[in-house]
Amino acid sequence: MAELSSRPPGVSMDASAVAQIELDLLLEAIFRRHGHDFRSYARASVERRVAAFVASKGYARISDLTADVLHDEARFAELTQTLSITVTEMFRDPYVFAALREAVFPVLRSWPRCRVWHAGCATGEEVYSLAILLHEAGLYDRSTIYATDFNDAALGVARRGIYDAGRMRDYAQSYREAGGAKTLGDYYLANYGSVAMSGALKQNLTFASHNLALDGVFGEMHLIVCRNVLIYFDRELQDRVFSLFADSLVRGGYLCLGSKEDLQFSSAASRFELVDREARIYRRVADR
Repeated sequence: MAELSSRPPGVSMDASAVAQIELDLLLEAIFRRHGHDFRSYARASVERRVAAFVASKGYARISDLTADVLHDEARFAELTQTLSITVTEMFRDPYVFAALREAVFPVLRSWPRCRVWHAGCATGEEVYSLAILLHEAGLYDRSTIYATDFNDAALGVARRGIYDAGRMRDYAQSYREAGGAKTLGDYYLANYGSVAMSGALKQNLTFASHNLALDGVFGEMHLIVCRNVLIYFDRELQDRVFSLFADSLVRGGYLCLGSKEDLQFSSAASRFELVDREARIYRRVADR
């Protein structure tokens, strides 16, 4: 009689292959339990961030983390902070803001109202940068800026508008390079190592939770700014988001992307024309 094998049927796998299965199950658990979809984020980035989180919290394996994510809201919130990209700064890439001021703002001025969506706003530094330049262009009073992110903690920082004063010198230089007409210090109050952005800049700002991987069209916008967010998405999710942006813009509205992002290969590419390649500014020109 043949000897029965004690090993269950299946294909032998090395540790790295098993880890990939564990990662798949973690991302599926996050989606099904909490509604946040990281399954279409760039795989290499997610792997690095989860591995770092697992190591920092003392887990032996990803599957141990999955159990906590299902049952521990605090642990899930910590993991979300790790997976969410919240790195930003005021007037990042000043030439982009200069291009918006020179090529886009004159057209925005032709509309009686201006609706701006800053998607993936993180902690809000770029939102306030845009608000400052809209103010200096005489557009802020007729503008509404919708700043969104799925990370509630980051949105909380953005709503408060309180930042480290130590960064302001660098921000002031970027502000000048972006074509700022005044002094950056005119737009905040400094106190005990922090600065609080002016209340006047917050009057037309609306901060809201929105998940680009799951949620739908966000109004009829005249300008959408989404910079250095899509680089963390895979091609399929990028394509979804580009179509979402096209559907969210009025005809003639503008889209500003990050320096490493391009909609050239998107199914929505035919709905846009290029305005400024270096600044990654596009204009919506066609319907479906």
